[in-house]
Amino acid sequence: MSEIRTVGVCGAGTMGAGIAIVAARAGHRVVLYDTHDSSLERARRQTEGFFGKSVERGKMTREQADAALAACSTTGFLADLAECDIVIEAVFENLEVKRSLFAQLNEICPARTILASNTSTLSITEIAGGCGREDRVVGMHFCLPAQLMKLVEMSPGLNTSDETFRSAWAFCEAMGQRPVRTQDTPGFVLNYFLVPFNNDAIRLIEAGVAEPADVDRAIKAGLGYKMGPCELLDLIGLDTQVLLCEAFYGVTHDPRCAAPPLLKRMVAAGHLGRKSGRGFFTYDRDAMFGG
Repeated sequence: MSEIRTVGVCGAGTMGAGIAIVAARAGHRVVLYDTHDSSLERARRQTEGFFGKSVERGKMTREQADAALAACSTTGFLADLAECDIVIEAVFENLEVKRSLFAQLNEICPARTILASNTSTLSITEIAGGCGREDRVVGMHFCLPAQLMKLVEMSPGLNTSDETFRSAWAFCEAMGQRPVRTQDTPGFVLNYFLVPFNNDAIRLIEAGVAEPADVDRAIKAGLGYKMGPCELLDLIGLDTQVLLCEAFYGVTHDPRCAAPPLLKRMVAAGHLGRKSGRGFFTYDRDAMFGG
């Protein structure tokens, strides 16, 4: 197995920025790519704030935080990922976008580079299809917030080689994460339950059963969850939940996975959650969760 030193992350949104923190904190050089300068700037600001808070709380020394920050770079050019040993995509849930990205990375990156997808609903086999290195593609689904949550669902596609899966698994463990092997099926383990569960919470609010804050209080107090579904949806992004619903419903036809009307109306109004300052709750700053 080849050693993974340099990590590329595609997509500087909430998930991508969190994955970049996980890799940098573990001592890897990280190159974070996005097509939007504003997303890269926000990710840089959030990363600095997160590591600063980690120092304040005694979770890292100032030297460790400075080293992790120094290991992070950002770029708007995909070609800058050419020397990465692994590239993890965390772009939005669209099969053609992910397939196109992997086909481009296949041309840019050396043969040794592993291409990993953070998808939570789409097939790893389909994402890998036609990219040119199907044997070097693997699913690595981190959980939000990635910088705090340890679980990573590891999923091989039908053509993923054993060597690729072992290398990605070892990389995951080396970062201090907790990998769990799953089959290449919609939602894997976590989102198989979570997507319809979050939709059910939205439908409770839509029906007037309870306000968002009370739904969250009930779930946290009664089930012991650290975050309520409305808090989590605001962190994920309500627009991302719509994409998850569309992808998941498209392959399962489970009515609980269909996007509730309230969710679609909130997205249409620009109430996307933390990233827009308003979702089920309002926010006055865009600091990374846990930072």
